[in-house]
Amino acid sequence: MKGKLHGIIFSYEKRGGLRELTESRMPASVPFAGRYRLIDFILSSMVNAGMTDVGVAIQGNYQSLLDHLGSGKDWDLSRKHGGLRLLPAFADDNVVGGIREYRGKLEALAGVRSYLEGIRQKHVVLADSDLIINIPIQDVYQAHVASGADITAVCTSNVESDADVTFFRLDETGRVRETLFPLRDRAGCHRSLEIYVLSKELLLNLVDECMSHDLTSFRGAVLQSKAKELHIQSYVWDGYAAQIRSVKEYYDRSLELLDPAIRREVFPAERPIHTKERNDASTYVDPAGVCCNCLVADGCTIEGTVENSILFRGVSVAKGAEVKGCILMQDTTVSRDAVLQNVIADKDVVVKDSCTLMGTPGYPMTIAKGSVV
Repeated sequence: MKGKLHGIIFSYEKRGGLRELTESRMPASVPFAGRYRLIDFILSSMVNAGMTDVGVAIQGNYQSLLDHLGSGKDWDLSRKHGGLRLLPAFADDNVVGGIREYRGKLEALAGVRSYLEGIRQKHVVLADSDLIINIPIQDVYQAHVASGADITAVCTSNVESDADVTFFRLDETGRVRETLFPLRDRAGCHRSLEIYVLSKELLLNLVDECMSHDLTSFRGAVLQSKAKELHIQSYVWDGYAAQIRSVKEYYDRSLELLDPAIRREVFPAERPIHTKERNDASTYVDPAGVCCNCLVADGCTIEGTVENSILFRGVSVAKGAEVKGCILMQDTTVSRDAVLQNVIADKDVVVKDSCTLMGTPGYPMTIAKGSVV
């Protein structure tokens, strides 16, 4: 498999759904599962499939993502030739609110067409960056070659999602016959996971043809308009997959990881998830403290009570404090006698003494990065 596939990950500005979590960053760099970022999962899946060249098309507030990815060495992608490439896909004209408006994957690809021409591999994998998945992409590629399809689209029979996503109707052979968006009646459909395999040659042809007609959406201009012209084959993945498009999805999918069976599925030993390293001391739990059914990263100090929660690196919970059903990101401080329930606290949040913050499982309270409450 090594050297046969080239990866392109789309990481762009999205409005609204993740609210405070994306005030200072793109969805791709939203922290997840105690020590990771959302992009780590699809990027690691590509690396585990033997990909040595991956381009990340970036747009929007991407400084946090740049800091996280760096040279790509934590994913073994720091190379003299190829490796990890960051692709600013948009020029500075037609700016809306300080950020160039993102209109679609095809426009992003057209903005880096010279990069596409230089791809050394015959086939390309396109993927979004906000997908929690650990998928053997080499199996998808082998199925793509065996089927003789022009495009292979990864999808799942689990159609539940809080966000507006793409759906497929398949025939008895698994070929995509219809691409639908939005869709209320989802019976008999499959939800797209926004992972596509196709040849470099076809990709270049699609970019040129669609952009000459000012068509920017891969879903509309390719999946919908060319369903009869192209052989679009499905690859059904019914393992764990979660598209993080809202605060509620982020909260629910995070706390699912407290289930050991789901953790084993997301983090199998044979396909590790890589991330940027940070060398912290071991977590300290005071003998009088309580830590029950939690996912706790390195460098934490727990002197109070923490239950059914996820603590990122460097979190401190003081004596008398109670934390239940919460997600506390890196270097958050919960002071004495504070009470937090169903709260998402972004990085560097300080909760003062005796403060009480209460959300609900259906509508968790979200505290923006660096806040003092």
